[in-house]
Amino acid sequence: MTNSTPPDPEPLRQRAVTALVTARERTGRLTGCVDEPELLAQHSPLMSPLVWDLAHIGNQEEQWLLRAVGGRAALRPEIDSVYDAFEHPRARRPALPLLPPAEARGYVADVRGRVLDLLAATPLRGAPLVESGFAFGMIAQHEQQHDETMLITHQLRRGPAALTAPEPPPAAPDAGLLPAEVLVEGGPFTMGTSAEPWALDNERPAHTRSVPSFFLDTLPVSNGAYQRFIEDGGYADRRWWPPEGWEQVRTHELAAPLFWRREGTAWVRRRFGVVEPVPPDEPVLHVSWYEAAAYAAWAGRRLPTEAEWEKAARHDPASGRSRRYPWGDEDPTPARANLGQRHLRPAPVGAYAAGDSPLGVRQLIGDVWEWTASDFLPYPGFRAFPYREYSEVFFGSAHKVLRGGSFGVDPVACRGTFRNWDLPVRRQIFAGFRTARDAEPS
Repeated sequence: MTNSTPPDPEPLRQRAVTALVTARERTGRLTGCVDEPELLAQHSPLMSPLVWDLAHIGNQEEQWLLRAVGGRAALRPEIDSVYDAFEHPRARRPALPLLPPAEARGYVADVRGRVLDLLAATPLRGAPLVESGFAFGMIAQHEQQHDETMLITHQLRRGPAALTAPEPPPAAPDAGLLPAEVLVEGGPFTMGTSAEPWALDNERPAHTRSVPSFFLDTLPVSNGAYQRFIEDGGYADRRWWPPEGWEQVRTHELAAPLFWRREGTAWVRRRFGVVEPVPPDEPVLHVSWYEAAAYAAWAGRRLPTEAEWEKAARHDPASGRSRRYPWGDEDPTPARANLGQRHLRPAPVGAYAAGDSPLGVRQLIGDVWEWTASDFLPYPGFRAFPYREYSEVFFGSAHKVLRGGSFGVDPVACRGTFRNWDLPVRRQIFAGFRTARDAEPS
């Protein structure tokens, strides 16, 4: 995990402190806004009780930082099995001997105090686990990933709203003037990274990939556009659906995105405990890969491949290099992308003009995860690090790749190279999509 020119460790040390503190503040908001019975409840068999996620965050932090990096003795070895995500499926976790909320909070606070002391004293050079603060960045990303998982649990829970946030910005003034699609010229580009100090194993190594020319939607598909698919009988016409997707439609009587329902002639949705009209200008959310693929087929288009998505998001035609983000190498800001649970919804399509790619593709980072056509597979030269269970055990055709991050993803866990993956049936995640089409041969 070393680089030819390692970054200065001191800014990375401060970055690690900030990332860990930011994640913990968010964890506190997600677990402090509901009472103890709500923390212990399983709000959906698809998700863990919130208190399991809380203690799991602390247990992973203890195992990787205090034990693996610091060489410390285990604080609570008897709970390792309880909070092993691979040993216990989510549906069975409520029956485990979970730490009660107060004890879980005490445990994670104890671990964090020791970790901050360890971080201050650890040279961020040498062994791969500590080079450039990798392990500390990995744990900050892990906590933020579970924060997004807990945010999904909040969306699934019944009852009054427990979370609040300001509204996202409106569409930019030029949104109505944007072309529907842009041409991405074919050819080679650099995919993945070997230089990003906290990039996870499935993002590595950087390698050359080539794609033919293609057209890509300038904006994510909106609720209004998706509603036209519904009104045209999209959920009743098997022509548009992959066979497994059609089976899901028939078995589960799907007729709209998750959390939508009709009230008279209008569509409403439930969003974090609030029932509201479906806003037509927001990116569609809570659709499975099958629904995204069906819409694309209905529209005479297709989902972009993962390589196409990354070329559109990172490749700068003028310089020929791949950027960290669509807008350049600078970190995300509130003007560039909707990230970090700053808002509790996607911004309207056409927002965040400051986040445009060199070709003018908008909202590639933040707002909604974007389904791609690609299976989750390793890059050439992939090496599992620091453990197989993060990525390697999921490689194959069972999982589809999502890119770009959602409003529920923190910037520390979102890059132009970051790869998310899930089963194509999943609808509870904060996922939408944009479509592509082949360029006509010249």
